[in-house]
Amino acid sequence: MVDNNNIFKPGENCWVSSKANFVAPLIDCGNYYKALHSAIVKAKHSIFIIGWDIDSRIRLLRGDDEANSEAPSVVSDLLAWKAENNPDLNIYLLRWDSSLAFFSKREMWAKEVWEEKTPDNVQTELDDTIPMGGSQHQKIIVIDDELVFSGGMDISTNRWDTRDHPVVSEERDGPDGEYPPLHDVQMVSSGPVVADFSKLVRWRWLRVAESEPVEIRAQADTSVDGPIPDTWPEGFPPIFEEVDCALARTIPFMDEVEPAQEVRTMLLDLIGQAESLIYIENQFTTRQEIAEALNKRMKARPDLHVIIVSSYEPKGKFECEAFWASRIEFKSILEKDIDPKRVKLTYSSCEDLQGRKAYKRIHSKVMTVDDKYLVIGSSNLSNRSMTLDTEIDVVLSGNSELNRAAILNVRNDLLAEHTGRDISDMPALFAEEYPVEALIHGQIAHGYVLTEVRDEVFTTQSVNNVFRSLSDPEEPLISMPSFDGGALPARNPRRRTIMIMLGLAVIAVLGGLMFWASQSISWLSGESINAFLEKSRGTYFALPTVLLVYVVGGILFFPVTVLSLAVAAIFGPIWGPIYGIMGALLSSAILFAIGKLSGDAGLRKVGGPKVEALDEKLKQSGIVGVAAIRMLPIAPFSLVNLVAGISSIGLLQFLIGTFFGMFPPMIAKGLVGDSITQIFRNPSVETISYLVGGIVLWGLMIWGSQKFARYYQESRQKRASESKECAA
Repeated sequence: MVDNNNIFKPGENCWVSSKANFVAPLIDCGNYYKALHSAIVKAKHSIFIIGWDIDSRIRLLRGDDEANSEAPSVVSDLLAWKAENNPDLNIYLLRWDSSLAFFSKREMWAKEVWEEKTPDNVQTELDDTIPMGGSQHQKIIVIDDELVFSGGMDISTNRWDTRDHPVVSEERDGPDGEYPPLHDVQMVSSGPVVADFSKLVRWRWLRVAESEPVEIRAQADTSVDGPIPDTWPEGFPPIFEEVDCALARTIPFMDEVEPAQEVRTMLLDLIGQAESLIYIENQFTTRQEIAEALNKRMKARPDLHVIIVSSYEPKGKFECEAFWASRIEFKSILEKDIDPKRVKLTYSSCEDLQGRKAYKRIHSKVMTVDDKYLVIGSSNLSNRSMTLDTEIDVVLSGNSELNRAAILNVRNDLLAEHTGRDISDMPALFAEEYPVEALIHGQIAHGYVLTEVRDEVFTTQSVNNVFRSLSDPEEPLISMPSFDGGALPARNPRRRTIMIMLGLAVIAVLGGLMFWASQSISWLSGESINAFLEKSRGTYFALPTVLLVYVVGGILFFPVTVLSLAVAAIFGPIWGPIYGIMGALLSSAILFAIGKLSGDAGLRKVGGPKVEALDEKLKQSGIVGVAAIRMLPIAPFSLVNLVAGISSIGLLQFLIGTFFGMFPPMIAKGLVGDSITQIFRNPSVETISYLVGGIVLWGLMIWGSQKFARYYQESRQKRASESKECAA
């Protein structure tokens, strides 16, 4: 036995140090989905699926496997079938409530879709607790608390592929059509480590769900030397046995959670253990700290070689300027003053016999350090994976001859795939003086080959750009409170600038849309609204029509005064104000709710201390303050509703204040609106007098509200001051 456990330091570079009875790597999604299908079919007690995505449309089986299976292949059908036939089986689905950046790639209404497709013993939640700019990136499935799948793969679109990665494949069909070859790695484990994952998935579930999950099932066979569990997938024998392991996480600053950067610390510690060869395959390589550590270790160990496999071309402008531009700097740091024969950053591509070219997309997150350690996880070598996203990596130790051989087998198997060779050819290549150079040269003409990356063909942009700040940040785009209520580490000095730019951009877009709507949408005018309301007068649909107009008008920031005058003109000085106040209250409540959701998502914190001070004043003035704001024409009706929702004032207080602030002026507007109508119908001294009286009354109410609000505020401050003096 070889003891490498001294590198595993819980609380520093890992969450826990544990053991796995059996482990099998699952290379590429075709194998993972097939293994997952087998394990789900065998499940009896519980299934937890935690992921960046959980798409209900995904087929887990293909070809003969799908045709010959008695169980459904589509994952939602499979889980529904299991749940219906096993009423005591509890299934929990926790998917990241993703940002708009992935809108086109994700299944819409995911929670509702799953709830519609599955019975009650399948529960679905969306995780919205991640800081703005970060993502829920852990990919974990725990079955019966005796088996765990973990690694880089989700149940998502554009993931499925086979080990041979054909240049053209009808089965690689995504929402936007056929996608290119994709490579990924997952693993399945059993033994004591499953209990740690069981705790982790339940912790994640309880952060967002109101329902308590089932308790962890006690398993007699989770001890070391236990048998292969019943749920182990058919056709995937383990290659690791009784292996020491550690779980390393990234946990960002979230409410009531202690952050962790165990992944970052673990990777740096593992690099410091390398003597012969480090092999890495990763979707993104942008973290300069990792490049510096690799360069430093190669200088300290002249016999150390490093080979990295990543993707060739970026997807879109953000990925290009955030990750590919940063990879240029990463590569420069990695290779500085190092013999180029010892280190290569590469991509894998293929040209088939018909001359068709394909570039393999690398989505896996794998690292081997000699025959000592194997990492299979969810973490990219990026800033966000080290600090901002939630991540989980499993580190397997070569603590026996069997497990050291298994680490080398995984490394050789992966590199054989990427270079178009047979795995039996690999030991001789690694025996060369420069194994990295040997791997790249002498590859077959038709098949996958490794080529050194030259990212300058895609971009020459500086790494310090807005794309990197948004796509690969180290901190949340909007600051979050620390878990203990204390101050966070030093803020990004560019954050305020970024947020101001984003805020101005949003305001400009909204303003432009509103101007365009007012000029281009024929029905969005006072005349059209009058005509629309006129048709409902005297019918049962009068009130619903008014409510609809106020709600739509509020959402589109249409002036409420115009609406109130129009309603008064159509329905008269009595029913006009009554209908108007009901519409205004409904519109206020809806926009208040929208503001509330935005505030809870972090918008409340953008303004900093000034917004907090204004919020405090609004809370202190309460109903009277809201009433005064409603009477004073200081801000648009809809904007006041949204800001109130973002603030800390309660909905009931807000609506009562809105009623007292709007109903008296609305009566005055009723007189004005009705007088205007009467002037056109029957101009006389009486109707003109009503109009003038209404305008004067309107002005007096605004003046009175100012006086009353000022008096109320001063009296409150006086009482508060007297209370403090008495207490002293």
